[in-house]
Amino acid sequence: MASLLATFYCLFVSLLVCRAQTTAAGIYVFGDSLVDVGNNNHLPLSLVKANFPYNGIDFSGNKATGRFSNGKNAADFLAERLGVSTPPPYLSQPNDTFVKGVSFASGGAGIFNTTDQSTISLPRQVGYFSTVSQRLAKEMGTKAAQEHLSKSLFSFVIGSNDIINYFQSNSDIGKKYTPQQYVTLMASNLKEMLKGIHSLGARKFLFVGLTPIGCAPKQRYPSATNECNDDVNEWSSKYNDELRQMLLELQSSELKDLHYSYFDTYNIFLDFIRNPSTYGFNETKSACCGLGKLRANLPCTPLAVFCSGRNGHVFWDVYHPTEAAASIFIAKLFDASADYVSPITLQHLLSL
Repeated sequence: MASLLATFYCLFVSLLVCRAQTTAAGIYVFGDSLVDVGNNNHLPLSLVKANFPYNGIDFSGNKATGRFSNGKNAADFLAERLGVSTPPPYLSQPNDTFVKGVSFASGGAGIFNTTDQSTISLPRQVGYFSTVSQRLAKEMGTKAAQEHLSKSLFSFVIGSNDIINYFQSNSDIGKKYTPQQYVTLMASNLKEMLKGIHSLGARKFLFVGLTPIGCAPKQRYPSATNECNDDVNEWSSKYNDELRQMLLELQSSELKDLHYSYFDTYNIFLDFIRNPSTYGFNETKSACCGLGKLRANLPCTPLAVFCSGRNGHVFWDVYHPTEAAASIFIAKLFDASADYVSPITLQHLLSL
C-alpha cells in the first residue's frame, strides 16, 4: 500500500510540474484580426468588424463576438492549451488591471502606425500595454509586477495587413519603398517596439510568422486555376526571414534575457494546400462565407452565403481561417517538431 501511495504521489507531483511548465502567469496578445477577440467592436468609426452573422455561427450560442471566424480563433485555442481563459479585449474593460492577461489585437492592425480610428495599430497596442504595466505596478508593487510580467507570455500575430497594403492596386507604398526595403522596415519597427515592451518587464515572447498570404481567396490570381499569388507569397516569406534574423540579432546583442519561440505557420499552411486530406480538408482555395468567385468578392456578412461543411474548408472568409484550421495551427504549435517551432519549443519557453 505504501508503495502504491508513493507511486500516486509521484504521478501527482509530475502532473503539477508538467502544468507549471506549460502555462503562464498572464497572456498578453498583440496582433490583427487573426487573434482579435472583440476589440474592434468598441471602435465606433471602424468598418473592420465581425460582430454580425454569419461570423460566430459555430461559436458558443451561435453568436458573433467580433472574431473573424465561424467559431473560435487561434487566441482561444492557445489559451485552452495553456489551461486559462481567453484574454479579454482591452477595449471591453479599458480601466482594468488585467492581471491574468489581455488582448490588444485588432482587425486591420499592422506594424506601421495608422492615423485613422478604424483599427488599433501595433504602436497603439504597445501604448495600451504601457498603461496596463503601470496599473500592475500600482496594484502589485513594482518588483512583483516585474516578476509577474517576466513569467507571462507575450504573443505577436502581426504583419499580414502590412503586406496586403503594400500590394493593393491603389497603394502608393511601392513608390516609396522597394519590397525588400519595406519588409526590412517592418522588422526594424517591430524591433523598437519589442525593446519598449521588454523594458516594461516582458521576457517570454511567441512570434507567429506570416502565412503564404497570396493563397488567401482574396489574393489568388483571377485565372481559371486560381493559383496562389507568388509575388505576395514571396514577400510574406521574405518578411519571415527578416523577422527571424532580427530576433536572433536582438537576443544575441541587445536583449540577452529575451527568450522566444518562432512559429513557422508559412510551411504548415503550404502543407495544408499540398496534403489537405491529411488534415481533413477538402477545400483549400475558396472561402466558406462570402460571395462571387471563390466567395472572395464580399467579406462574410449577412448578405453572403456560407458553406455547410465548414470543417473541410481552410478559409472561413476572404482572409481568415476556419475554426478547424486555427485549431490545427495551435495543435502544431504545441506538438510540432523543431522544423516548425524554433529556436526553442513553446513548452521550453514557458518553463524558463
